[in-house]
Amino acid sequence: MAYPEWLPALVLLEDSEGNWTKYLELIYSYFKSDFIDSETNYRGIKIAIKKHPIRNNKEATFWHLITEGKEENNRTPDLRRCERIRWTKPIIEKIPEDSIKVWKNKRHSETRVCLWLEDAEYLVVLAERNNYLLLWTAYCVTENHRKRKLQKEYESYLKS
Repeated sequence: MAYPEWLPALVLLEDSEGNWTKYLELIYSYFKSDFIDSETNYRGIKIAIKKHPIRNNKEATFWHLITEGKEENNRTPDLRRCERIRWTKPIIEKIPEDSIKVWKNKRHSETRVCLWLEDAEYLVVLAERNNYLLLWTAYCVTENHRKRKLQKEYESYLKS
């Protein structure tokens, strides 16, 4: 699959000689650089992260970006999410970009902003707050049923 040229390279486990501890520190360093040490904005709105609970000296949003699972305390690392850690910020900041589908939806009582780079099968989700956006999660979208669901949401949003 060909990714847009503006996306950074994947960060592979092999980049850390297959050592998970080294890899975790490497991908965290990218996250920290993008979302803690520098400011990220979406259409002029500041992006914040969820800091707590902090686990192993790493913020909650970091763990949510690199793991998967329904139960927050039992999420497991997902290498595909880890590999794409450097994609989140450029996707947020590339708006407007013709290749990114953008829409809002409701999850429970929250409004979320979805940024779907369909060609790269990657979705970034931001949660609206009063005067900022919270980086909620980002993940790969490879299953056809999930792609159809996102496309339907997107089309429905465009009609509203």
